[in-house]
Formats: sequence, C-alpha cells, structure tokens
Amino acid sequence: MDNLIDLAVGFDQKEAVAYHTFVQSIIDKTSIPVRFMPLNMKSLSGYSEVHTDGSNEFIYSRFLVPYLMNFDGWAIYVDGDMICVEDIKKLWDLRNDKYAVQVVQHDYKTKIAKKYWGNKNEDYPRKNWSSVIIWNCSHEKHKILTPNFIQNQTGAFLHRFNWLNDEEIGNIDKKWNWLAMEYEEKDDVNLIHYTIGTPCFKEYSNKSFSSYWKKSFSNLKICAGVTQLSKTIIGIKSKYIFSLFKEFCFRQILLFVLAPV
Repeated sequence: MDNLIDLAVGFDQKEAVAYHTFVQSIIDKTSIPVRFMPLNMKSLSGYSEVHTDGSNEFIYSRFLVPYLMNFDGWAIYVDGDMICVEDIKKLWDLRNDKYAVQVVQHDYKTKIAKKYWGNKNEDYPRKNWSSVIIWNCSHEKHKILTPNFIQNQTGAFLHRFNWLNDEEIGNIDKKWNWLAMEYEEKDDVNLIHYTIGTPCFKEYSNKSFSSYWKKSFSNLKICAGVTQLSKTIIGIKSKYIFSLFKEFCFRQILLFVLAPV
C-alpha cells in the first residue's frame, strides 16, 4: 500500500526508551500513517534466539520481516537506536521492484573499538548494511527466511545478504543511515544511527548528534512527566514518607472513631 508504511523496528527491553524515542521521531515527521512492528522477542511466536554473538535482541530477528509479512508487499526495517529527522515517506518512496532489498552500502573502518555495554565494535564486510532495510517481501528468494532457517544461519551469512546476488541488493543514499560518531556531524541527514550508543546512556548523552535524540525524547511528554514524578518520589527522604504514612493512618482512625453510628 502506498498510503500506509509497514515499519519493523528492532526492540530490546534493556534500551526500551531508545525504541519509544525513535517511534516519536517518526510520528513527528511522517506525512502518512505508519504501522509499527516492534520486533520484541517475547511476541515472536515460532522463533527463539539461539545465537550467542548478538549485542542486542534484534541482531537476527530483523531477517524475519518477510516471514512476518507473509512474504507479501513491502516493509522497512530499522534498528531501534535511531532518530528520524525527515519524513519516512521519502524513504518509502524509494521502493524499487528491481531489488530484493535496498540498503545503505557502507564502506568504512570503525573509529571506536568499544560500544555500549562494553561490546566490541569490530570491522567486518558489509558492516551496518542490515541496520536499515527496504524489504521487497514478495521477492521469491526471501521465501527461505523462515524462523528455523534463520536460527541455523551465521551472522555473516545473514548480515551480508548471502542468499541474494549482488545485483539484487539496491543502494540508497547514506543519509538514510548516517552513523553518529563514525561519520561527521552535519545537518543534511535523514536517519541518524547511534550505532555506538544512544544518548540514553550516560556516557553517550553529549556525543555526536545527541541534541537530535534529546529533542525527540522531550516530545515524549507523558514519559517526561513520569520521569519527573519518579525523580520527585526518589528525592523524598524515607523518614518523611514514613511520617506521611503515620499521619494518614491517624486520620483514618479518627474518621472511624468519630463516624456517626
């Protein structure tokens, strides 16, 4: 459907705030409806993660997207550690039947040896190609991407799209997967990827492109309110809370004793 975008997003409970902040950034800019599909491991029936080399829970589940779409139509996949600063419809409009997938075909050497949670940040062929994917879910070659097949494949096979020929992998502009802290900071980008670590982590809170992330986070007004409330509650001394509780109990006793029979 041209007037509805199916958008699958990598989800990891350990950085759930990053997912919700990304979704907010999409909502802030999109000009057409978006149907979000969080790739939450708890909801992916028929698939359980058996790989042990992932730094997050959506390292392999992204390859389930054609299967989840019943091998029909189109969908976009993005990692959950991103911010969209442009209308996502412009990425959707790049769909081309000529290709099985369309990705940003990065060719770079990382500047940083470690990323969030102390995970190694190593170089490998086609690094970060699979972090933004325009999926042609109807393509015949995707029919092999079943839960069982994915569970039994290596990261190298999947992330390099080795079930496809090179000419079946389309290239899209780098601005649709701009790597914060790896590429220069500039304004002319569409989709910022905090591949080293999102600003929700203290050590990355003031790194490259952090202001874009913070702006989208600030638009989560309900979450911001809850955060402020939790800070207020945490800031109250336990002794004061106990005194409030005693006063409440005393008032309840008085109401009971003085209540008319």
